[in-house]
Formats: sequence, C-alpha cells, structure tokens
Amino acid sequence: MKSRKNCRPEPVLVMMALFRVRVLMSTALPSLRIVMLLAAVIAITPLAIDMYLPALPLMAKELQTTNALVQQSLSIYLAAYALGMLLFGPLADMLGRRPLALFGLAGFLVASVALSLVSSIEGFLLWRALQAFCGAAATVVIPGIVRHLYQQHTAKGMSYVSMIMMLAPLIAPAIGSGVMYVTHWQHIFSLLALYAAIMLLLCWHFLPEIKQQSGNSIRPAFFSGYQQVFANRSAWPFIAISMFASFSFFTFLTAVSFVYISYFGVSEQLFALLFGLNVSSLMLANFINSRLVTRLGPQRMLTLGLVLALLAATTLSGVNAAGLGLWYTVASIAPLMASLGLIATNADALILMQFPQHSGTATAVIGTLRFGSGALAGPLLGLLYTGTALPFSLLMLAGTLCILGSVIWAKSLGH
Repeated sequence: MKSRKNCRPEPVLVMMALFRVRVLMSTALPSLRIVMLLAAVIAITPLAIDMYLPALPLMAKELQTTNALVQQSLSIYLAAYALGMLLFGPLADMLGRRPLALFGLAGFLVASVALSLVSSIEGFLLWRALQAFCGAAATVVIPGIVRHLYQQHTAKGMSYVSMIMMLAPLIAPAIGSGVMYVTHWQHIFSLLALYAAIMLLLCWHFLPEIKQQSGNSIRPAFFSGYQQVFANRSAWPFIAISMFASFSFFTFLTAVSFVYISYFGVSEQLFALLFGLNVSSLMLANFINSRLVTRLGPQRMLTLGLVLALLAATTLSGVNAAGLGLWYTVASIAPLMASLGLIATNADALILMQFPQHSGTATAVIGTLRFGSGALAGPLLGLLYTGTALPFSLLMLAGTLCILGSVIWAKSLGH
C-alpha cells in the first residue's frame, strides 16, 4: 500500500501551477483594456487627418474658397501638431501624463464642435490648428505610459498599440465618405467631437497616472528635458532612424494618390482597396513584431525590418525605372510599408527605454522630427516631378539608405 505522502493529486497540482503562471503573466503586463484605450487615444490623429479628406472639394465650394487653401488645412494641422508636441512633451514629464491627456481631449472636443459650426475658411483654419494643438497634448503622453507599463517590453507594448491604432487610417476615409453620403460634411467633425467625448470619459475612469520618481528631476525646468535627450549621444542614431522611416512613410502618403489614380489610372474604389492593403501590411508587421520582439529584442527586429526595406525599396525603384505595371508597384510597396512599421516601432522603443524620466520629452523630439521630415516630402516630390512614379520610388529608396547609414552609426557607438 502506497503511503499517503507519495499520493499526490498530479492533475490538481498541474492546474494550480498553470493558474499561478497565468496570474503572473496577467500581472506582468498591462491588460488589453489599457492597451486598447492607449491605442484609441493615439488614433485621434489619423482620424482627424484622414476622415475629412473626401470632403475637401465640397468644403472648398461651400466655404467659397479654393481647393488649394482648403488643402492647406492639412499642413496647418501638421504644423500645429508638431508645435504642440514640442510644448507638451516636457510638460508631460513635469505635470504628469493623465492631466495632460484629459486637457488635450477636452480641447480637441471643443475645437471639433467649433469646426462643425464654422462658415468661413478663416474660422476653419483657426479651429483646425487648435484641434491639432490640443490633440498633441492627448497623444504625446501615450508612449511614455507604454514605456512605464511595459518597462523592458516597451517594443512589444508599442507594437500592440500601433497594431490596434492602425485600424483608424484603414477605416477613416470610408467613415468620412459614409457621413457625407448620409448628411453634411460638417458632421464629420461632430463625429470627431463624439469620439473625443467618449475618449475623455474612458480616460477619466481608466487611464492610470504615472507617479514621478523621487529625486532632483521631479519637476525639471522646461528645457532641461530637451537637454537631457539631446545630451544622450547614444540615442541620436535611433532618433535619426525614426525620422528617416517617417520621411519614407510621408513620401508614400503624399504621392500615393497621384501614383495610383493619376499615373496608373485606377478607380477611387480600387484606390481605397490598395490603400487599405498598405495599412494592413503595417498592422501585420506590428503583429509579427509583438510576437517576436520579446525573444529577439528590438535591435534584431529593427535590423530585420531594414533588410526587408532595402530589398523592397530597391525592387520598387527598379520596377518603376523599367516602367512595369501597377501590380509590380503594389507588390513592392506592401512589404516596404511593413518594413517601415518594424523599423519605426523598434527605433521608438529603443529611444524611450533610454529616458525613463523624460519619455514625454523624448516622444516630443521623435514626433517633431517625424512631422518635420514628412513636411519635406511634398516639396521634394514637386522638385523631382517627372509625371512618373520614379521620383517617389527613388525618394523612398533614399530614405531607406539613410536608415542604413543610421544603423551603421548606431553600431559604431556600440549598439
């Protein structure tokens, strides 16, 4: 007869062990609810940019102005957003992330309501700038919250947030078109106001506050955060990588309608499908990154993205130099966009991990350089205009080569 001591209920022990592991995993990383909330807040920016694009021609007519002036509202939005990031990044480190997010969402809500009521182009541009400025306050805090919650798993957290957030540019143009089909274009901004109100309510209840660490840097002077970021030379190559990846992306965003519709002659419906394919490739890249980055690390994932980007950008330039058809270009752009997603996500994570007390300022630096480099895409495309897709392809290749140079720079510093 076996002793009672040796008769262990193995299934029960296994179940208890599995339960312990599950509890440890659930407490080690933030809940899906928090991740989805952070992604939904960041999604305000692509929604505000992409939802109203189908309405631009009608807006020019109803506001009695030119298409060119209405289109300037996009440039004004980007400029005001970059300015807001410069201001609110250090303030997030000084005042905390939750108050700034609530302030930004409230301001975005007020500006969106005003935009739904404007009757002149001057008023529209003014409130559009304020909308972007306040939107920057709400979104600049999110990467810092991700860094705090995920710690050494920051790249994984950023992948989750980016993957969910990518749904916004995927569906935003269709939402804007749907609103115009049912009612007036002004209600696009009413819908943005409703979205901001929901986000404000959810953040009020669920967004955690990040406690400031004790020490002399609890309330640093406004510019000391920037001094800390730029004094860290080891972060420079990764800041450059993020900037050049964004330049390549904004080159695509600026040229894509011309390349697909004007040059290749596709319909608006097919254009929407192709644009969705590009956004889907970014989502897929972030999903893959979230699965592999814990095992391989952000630096290896960045290198993997760079190899894919070099192959895809070289192929894209080759097929357009040879004058090949639409589907060759589509087949080259999709992996290129995916690779840029891998590069940008992991570069941002590597930057944020170096600034635990100045992640808001670091995010402001990243965002400002992103939008600044993206603003160069339009003038450069205009300067190199040939009526073909080749300049767009070569600019994306140039951006990828600059990423390669920045990676070599990082290697020389011991990364």
